[in-house]
Amino acid sequence: MTRIIIHGCSGAMGKVVAEMASQDGEIEVVAGVDRFNDGKCDFPVYASVGECDREADVVVDFSNAGAVDGLLADCVDKKLPLILCTTGLSEEQLEKVGAASETIPILRSGNMSLGINLLLKLVEEAAKVLLSADFDPEIVEMHHRRKVDAPSGTALMLAEAVQKGGGQDYEICLDRHERRQSRPSKEIGVQSVRGGTIVGEHDVIFAGPDEVIEIRHTAYSRRIFANGALQAAKVLPGRKPGIYDMSSVV
Repeated sequence: MTRIIIHGCSGAMGKVVAEMASQDGEIEVVAGVDRFNDGKCDFPVYASVGECDREADVVVDFSNAGAVDGLLADCVDKKLPLILCTTGLSEEQLEKVGAASETIPILRSGNMSLGINLLLKLVEEAAKVLLSADFDPEIVEMHHRRKVDAPSGTALMLAEAVQKGGGQDYEICLDRHERRQSRPSKEIGVQSVRGGTIVGEHDVIFAGPDEVIEIRHTAYSRRIFANGALQAAKVLPGRKPGIYDMSSVV
């Protein structure tokens, strides 16, 4: 039995994680952490991991970037492995993640979906073949109107997969509106769409001479992210300190 603490338990994703964990015979939610306790959780809720007095094997985080610094400090202090699912972290915060990983194992991913993490491998393999054949890579991502970071962490992961497959000399371009020139050949364009209740859609487009190849992933429910996080929670405890990704699970 894997005992977990849900960090951000009162948020939309935290509630989905709690619901799915209750249906998993190998997971026990021993506590939640959230500054805004809505009183609807079936487990004790604390203001921080540091204040939590329940024994746990791992922390599963779906919160916001502003809460990550304190989370990292508390997990290091308590030697708790961490599934870090919050996106939009600053460079300074990423450095703190690296420092914390010298003490505890941290599994960090911009997208916990098992499908997306398989897609990353497919995109890398496609880039190896297509970029050398003069195909141009573009990425379009769509999310609900409340998502605060753009581009999505997943879009950046996909762009990095293109770089791995096609060469690090490809540059990621997030904004073209002030540029008046044709598309450079060594560029990966990333565009963001925000609106409605779109859970998540990512298109990787390889546009070549007289043909176009598209690789798409569509999320219809937040449950896919919760499922990936729970599967990760089962494998991370017991690992050596370091930074892991979903390739440890897929």
